[in-house]
Amino acid sequence: MSDEPSATLPSSTPDEAEPVVLDQHPSGPLPDGLVLVSTPIGNLADLSFRALAILRQADLVLCEDTRVTSRLFAAHGIQTRLEALHEHNERQRVPHLIDLLRQGRRLALVSDAGTPLLSDPGYRLARAAIAEHLPVSAAPGPNAALMALTLSGLPPHPFLFVGFPPPREAARRDSFSTLRAAEQAGLSATLIWHEAPHRLADMLHDLAHVFGADREAVVARELTKRFEEVRRGQVAELAAFYAGEPARGEITVLVGPPHGGTTGADRLDEDLLQALREHSVKDAAALVAGATNLPKRVVYARALELSRTNK
Repeated sequence: MSDEPSATLPSSTPDEAEPVVLDQHPSGPLPDGLVLVSTPIGNLADLSFRALAILRQADLVLCEDTRVTSRLFAAHGIQTRLEALHEHNERQRVPHLIDLLRQGRRLALVSDAGTPLLSDPGYRLARAAIAEHLPVSAAPGPNAALMALTLSGLPPHPFLFVGFPPPREAARRDSFSTLRAAEQAGLSATLIWHEAPHRLADMLHDLAHVFGADREAVVARELTKRFEEVRRGQVAELAAFYAGEPARGEITVLVGPPHGGTTGADRLDEDLLQALREHSVKDAAALVAGATNLPKRVVYARALELSRTNK
């Protein structure tokens, strides 16, 4: 969260519209049930009028970390009771919270920053409420992944938000290889991840290894905060930069779609068919997997299918 003070709204002049009254907003009465409320990702002034009204008038606000959300509440004069809902207690708390919703209580759910459920807790509660046919709505607002996408200069659609990559190198490379295999099968999208600053350089190194050193990429850091940074370049360039300049703050990483002609099932099939002319299925799959950084199991399955089809 930012330590910047919340913005002061300008006062009305005779030529301006009447100020918004939060409990009489044109959108109507506050929603019942569970409301997923987006909160600022850095600048406390980015909290919407509607979000502010919901948080003030809810019976209970559920948050990841009460210490973090308390700072937001203090900046905006919100006095609603806060309770923690995080990955370690969500499963146990859901039955009680569903009971509160059945009783007609209004519950608001926030994450530490941004839009709830995206890389944050709350999915189990929202799904349970939906399964019980209880009202679930949302107050939209800031989202780091979407803001990074709009600032990146990369194709904005389609895009695929992946969340956080696995922290360990082997699992991380395997997850990247699965996405690369999807590209070989026809996926052409801008890929988006969040990452912790102490793992950024290693992640970029692995991206270069799997997707290619020359893929377009962007690192967006500290969005909406004083030291906001959007750094663009090829994956290898960014990996080299952050290897020597350790990053700080909240980070979003984007990789652009593959260059024309480097994606699609036809390219994989061509490589496999050529290898199968001189090698067994096992050896052909190993050769192509090694050359493309695709998972061996994916390449082998396709090689086996091609060998049977072309007999």
